[in-house]
Amino acid sequence: GMTADGDAGWWVYLLECRGGRIYTGIARDVELRVRAHAAGTGARLTRAHPPQRLLASFPLPGHGEALRVEAAIKRLTPRAKRELAEGLRPLPRTPSPA
Repeated sequence: GMTADGDAGWWVYLLECRGGRIYTGIARDVELRVRAHAAGTGARLTRAHPPQRLLASFPLPGHGEALRVEAAIKRLTPRAKRELAEGLRPLPRTPSPA
């Protein structure tokens, strides 16, 4: 739902794609975004490697934080991304730019 703070309600999410690839993205509405990926209207990677399931999604306080966490997750190995999705490792927190 929408809150008074217009920047609230961002999520970072991990999708398991065909071929074992893991796609990381951000969205305000993860379900809607996953449906777009599944319909073939999402990112280039998910058109080539259709998503099979949502592995995990994590709420974040705003768009900037979501972008920073997404970038940090994208630097992880596929195994580390799976551990993150399974709750075996913490969400990478990035310091806010000064």
